[in-house]
Amino acid sequence: MDHEDSEFLPAPEALAEELRAALPGAWRIDWAERTGSTNADLLARARHDRGVPARPWLLGSHLQEQGRGRAGRTWQNRRGANLMFSCAFDVFLQARQLPTLAPLVGMASCETLRGLLGPDTRKRLSMKWPNDLLWDQGKLAGILIETTRAGTAMAADHFIVIIGFGLNLRDARALSQSLDRQVSDWAGIAGADARAARAGAATLVARLALAWYEDLNRATAHGFEGLAARYAGVDALEGQWLDVLDDGRLLHTGIACGIDDQGRLLLRGAHGEIAVSVGEISVRTRP
Repeated sequence: MDHEDSEFLPAPEALAEELRAALPGAWRIDWAERTGSTNADLLARARHDRGVPARPWLLGSHLQEQGRGRAGRTWQNRRGANLMFSCAFDVFLQARQLPTLAPLVGMASCETLRGLLGPDTRKRLSMKWPNDLLWDQGKLAGILIETTRAGTAMAADHFIVIIGFGLNLRDARALSQSLDRQVSDWAGIAGADARAARAGAATLVARLALAWYEDLNRATAHGFEGLAARYAGVDALEGQWLDVLDDGRLLHTGIACGIDDQGRLLLRGAHGEIAVSVGEISVRTRP
């Protein structure tokens, strides 16, 4: 790792200690030098847990050798170029409500990172449904949400939600060229915004983790009322013509009109308005 990377990403145990100071004492916090996948690690532990649940549980790693994105995509990363961590939370929701967590967590993440920016640059950060974060339309961060039943779960509505987060810290130019699509990174944001430049790794992680925890608790207590109005404040797709694809096959086409309170993407086309559910779906903006 070069000097700039080590300044932003402290040694794993030092970062873990910063996070323990920033988050409530009941949280379990671990940060590794490397692992296969933090999401896979937390899923395995949740499924085999037979004792007192150790959640919320935050697990990060400087390098993930088998990191995953949505729809089974591989998350490209190198040591020091990405901020990658996962959190496990207990939630009490009906199974049919779980897909709504994708846009909910995306919104919470976008709003949280906007809160670390100055007012003049805040709106350059937006969210592409269901939960990609964009800076000037270049992908900044991806989120993978997976659910399982706890080994100790007794109630039918008790699930463990694992939220995996990967943020590009640097390498945006090289990634844009190799992937042939626009990519952004936090170094670029810090260069454009003095407030962002003052936010270290522990601040980013702690703010995001707390935002997820609070939103999941609100969803458990009050449902998803107001989701559509909230999404409108961060929507990167509003008014754009989109193709909705499933494994390369065109399913729908139309103009993006926000989401409904179930978190479904609304498209208006020749045959009226349709709602697209979160799933093995890719949304492609037409040139």
